[in-house]
Amino acid sequence: MTDPPEVPELSAGLSQEEAARLRDSLDPEERERVERTVADLLDLLGRAHAMEILSTFAFADGPLRFSDLEDELRIAPNTLSARLSELTEAGLLDREAYDEIPPRVEYTPTERAETLFPVFAHLHHWAIDHEI
Repeated sequence: MTDPPEVPELSAGLSQEEAARLRDSLDPEERERVERTVADLLDLLGRAHAMEILSTFAFADGPLRFSDLEDELRIAPNTLSARLSELTEAGLLDREAYDEIPPRVEYTPTERAETLFPVFAHLHHWAIDHEI
């Protein structure tokens, strides 16, 4: 068995050739796992408002409450609740409920989510120069 390939930092900006070499260097089981994880992540991020919610956390200074997200994003409460639950279940957000009246719930990004945050910076940088 060969040593796993060295994975560069996301901010390294891999070229298409470098990304293909990295993918091709993975053993078949690891490659299948990585491709399945990418497909699952894209499925999750493709759901209504999921990218918008994570992007808000990427640029936030701390935990956010449901009401903060609702006010800023103007997402229907049932949809926001569903996305927050899915992102929490996927391990991208932590949810903390406080035993207070009125009830208070705060969400914070996990370390896993924070490793995705450079993607949002890249997308915003791309949008400076491009429109769709």
